[in-house]
Amino acid sequence: MKKKIIPVIVALVLIVLVGVVGFGRRILDKYTYSKEQADLNEYYGVQEGELAILLQDDWMTEKAVLRDEAVYFDLDTIHAYLNEGFYADMAEKKLLYTTANDTASVLFDEKQYSDRTGMHPVEYTICYTQGDKVYVAADYVRQFTNYSYSLFDRHLQVYTQWGERQTLDIAKDTQIRLLGGIKSPILREMEEGETVEVLEEMETWSKVKTSDAIIGYVENKRLENPGTETQMPVTDYVPEEYTSISMPGKVSIGFHAIGGEGGNATLSEMLAEGKGINVIAPTWFSLTDNDGNFRSFASAQYVQEAHGAGLQVWGVWDNFNYKNETGTDVSSYAVLSSTGKRQLLAQKIVDTSVEMGLDGVNIDFEGLTEDCGVHYVQFLKELSVLCRSSGLVLSVDNYVPFHFNNFYRLDIQGLVADYVIIMGYDEHWHGSGDPGSVASIEYVSNGLDSTLEQVPAEKVVNALPFYTILWKTEGTSVTDQYITLNNVKDYLDRMNIVPEWDETTCQNYAEWESGSAKYQIWVEDAESISVKLSVMSVKNLGGVAVWRLGYGTREAWELVEAYKNS
Repeated sequence: MKKKIIPVIVALVLIVLVGVVGFGRRILDKYTYSKEQADLNEYYGVQEGELAILLQDDWMTEKAVLRDEAVYFDLDTIHAYLNEGFYADMAEKKLLYTTANDTASVLFDEKQYSDRTGMHPVEYTICYTQGDKVYVAADYVRQFTNYSYSLFDRHLQVYTQWGERQTLDIAKDTQIRLLGGIKSPILREMEEGETVEVLEEMETWSKVKTSDAIIGYVENKRLENPGTETQMPVTDYVPEEYTSISMPGKVSIGFHAIGGEGGNATLSEMLAEGKGINVIAPTWFSLTDNDGNFRSFASAQYVQEAHGAGLQVWGVWDNFNYKNETGTDVSSYAVLSSTGKRQLLAQKIVDTSVEMGLDGVNIDFEGLTEDCGVHYVQFLKELSVLCRSSGLVLSVDNYVPFHFNNFYRLDIQGLVADYVIIMGYDEHWHGSGDPGSVASIEYVSNGLDSTLEQVPAEKVVNALPFYTILWKTEGTSVTDQYITLNNVKDYLDRMNIVPEWDETTCQNYAEWESGSAKYQIWVEDAESISVKLSVMSVKNLGGVAVWRLGYGTREAWELVEAYKNS
């Protein structure tokens, strides 16, 4: 019997021993620190020649490039995170950067750039192209940008902001791991005394960043000496100072529509009407071709007469009048997207203005497409440099801002231009087939609020419409005609129509039927102009403009004069 029991006992003992060993192994595995090394290429997400970018404390999906020991960012990355001011002309193989007083220019694949002081060699290729992408050296970007970068093995640390950070010291040799937990792969070994930045503190682990910009997790029991450290910002960056010319008090601009040289003879008539203006803006210049040439109705005698009346003269350059008058196909995109044509146009505008003794330049480029926006903005930057150096006021006409025309970049205009003029009309416009007010008070007020979010108030000018539109609806057909301020009362009197005040639009409104046609008119008159000027006063704008001289009434001009003098 004993012989039979012994094997059973042995078997049971062996089973228990196996169980104990297995349990011990599981316990040992559970509490043993993994020695697995993380795949750093996978951690950084880079291939050969690429560098991961840590912006502040966040890994970017975009990558930098290491080429001939220099670091490069592609232009889209630069625009998105560092500086949107760099402009690439792919056709002319040129990279530009326009400051307040100069434009730096470099040809692709060159190791030198030029500005008005001459040529400046550097030790690296400034920019190059690969496919349809432009890459720019990080060191060149730093010449114009308030940022810093540090290069490590497979990554960059980039800072655009600096401040205080929370720190801890490594209390004992340990590891920084990919995730919190002793089984997580090791990113690198940490030595006692190293200081790390604390990004997030948890119960037993903390998310930290090392001095070589590795982000991972360290056990709290390996951390000690909590403290703070102030990051040192860039010390060699000098921000651009944009100077502006401003009129004493409010500016008051009267646009003088001139369709030929004979129109200059109407100046005295316009001055007799336009009470309270201190600037007259004749529509003299218009693009005539795709090379940046323009036609001119400018008159030196006109300038002298206007100056004699105490007015400044700001010549208006547009991109549509010649095209509309002649049917000539003039492409603003063709002119503005070419650096050579664009810069030649800007120089000719300034040269002509100086030659004619003008005080300022007014740019009225309308109907631009979104793809033209970046080129138009570069044009305004380059023109502003020339105007600033020549003492010319630069003003720019704009639509009331909406999301679909934000490529006109009022924020940049507010930096480079002296006055940003909002054409506070065309809520409903000639030929739109959509009856409505030319400029309801809500439309005007909201447009100015949107502008003031982007442009300093002292630079904002609201342009008033001294006209209205009579709408005729017959069946599905909608036609319209302009009626000027100085004619609208006579017209309504002849039609025996008495409009009534509409509190929503802050305009007198009338509608009537004649035969099968319905007529509607939202009247611009002294009452509606008074409300608009009151809103403008509350918003403390830089001034007022009027489209146009020859359309006004005595009452309306007296309101403009009172606003200007307020």
